[in-house]
Amino acid sequence: MLFMKTSLYLLLAFNVLLVTMSCHNTTKQEGVTTEVVNNPASGSGVSDTSSLPVMKFGFLEHDFGQIIQGEKVSIAFKFKNTGKSDLVIASANAGCGCTVPSYPKNPIKAGAEGAVEISFNSSGKRGFQSQRVSVVANTQPNTTVLTIKSNVVVPEN
Repeated sequence: MLFMKTSLYLLLAFNVLLVTMSCHNTTKQEGVTTEVVNNPASGSGVSDTSSLPVMKFGFLEHDFGQIIQGEKVSIAFKFKNTGKSDLVIASANAGCGCTVPSYPKNPIKAGAEGAVEISFNSSGKRGFQSQRVSVVANTQPNTTVLTIKSNVVVPEN
């Protein structure tokens, strides 16, 4: 009986220690912090968006036309921050591994320009392809979708 009580106390102490240690985060956090992103049109119900950044793209879709299977192509979707505050891109995500977006990691000042570059690897693809990249930023709305298209043809042997 004494052994069971001791085992129970040791198990309880271990669990408390485990929970305490898991709550302490010593790793450096990368990326965008909440201090940088100020979106007054969020959960507070405030609807004044006049001070927000605005990500104005020249175009939202690009068609590469016909490309040969295995070819790698890329395009830069240029934009300008036409808003009144710093533009911060939190993420850019593609639907598949064949499409890789890259974007500026630093804030884009009001009036400044930047670009989201999208690369497409057509290896293993054939026929009409349409890939979407969702760009999330501190804008209203917070997500902009960029689209690339192509017709992948298989080379004759």
